[in-house]
Amino acid sequence: MVTLEAVREHPEVRCYLEMGNIFLGNIGAIEHNLEHAQLTSELTARILTVLGYSAREAELGAIAGYLHDIGNMINRYGHGMSGALMAMNILLDMGMDAGEVAIIMGAIGNHEEHAHGGIVNNVAAALILADKSDVNRQRVRKEDFAQFTARDRVNYAVTHSDLKVNPQECTIIMEMAIDTDVCTVTEYFEIFLTKMLMCKHAANYLGCEFELVINENRLL
Repeated sequence: MVTLEAVREHPEVRCYLEMGNIFLGNIGAIEHNLEHAQLTSELTARILTVLGYSAREAELGAIAGYLHDIGNMINRYGHGMSGALMAMNILLDMGMDAGEVAIIMGAIGNHEEHAHGGIVNNVAAALILADKSDVNRQRVRKEDFAQFTARDRVNYAVTHSDLKVNPQECTIIMEMAIDTDVCTVTEYFEIFLTKMLMCKHAANYLGCEFELVINENRLL
């Protein structure tokens, strides 16, 4: 059985993730480094574990979370689909069961909101929530505020983010603190509306209600 630890130690995985992040840095995109991969992996597994899914399904979520941005090595746009194919080759070579590979491929291939991604399985739902919750100013690489895109500004405005899963109340709450001197709450919501709606659908798929709370005000 292929484990998360084995995937993390695979030399191709580390190379592709690191090179993809370097390539994104060269075009000014925010960080998609190993820290983001690890955090997404941990959050995906935690969501599934807290909601009562099996340990193996949670581990598949952790693997999908770790690999979800591997396609950035090819191109930022469409990286979900290219990443799914890259993950397939690596995982099959490692001896993973084809059915488990299919679950991970579906999750990776559907985590992008701008590539018509959708919630195709439990792992995909948890991955979407984990990935979209990692928003903070440390991921913005540009130092000149005048060069910020609207998405750079929104990411930089977030000083704290947290994802809370409450199985008793069947809620998944994304809490954020935003520096309103950088951008307004309304601007954040407008720019990331597609992401937040995707999170809402993902939470619903897992049998939960989704709440977005910014600066202690509930927006969704």
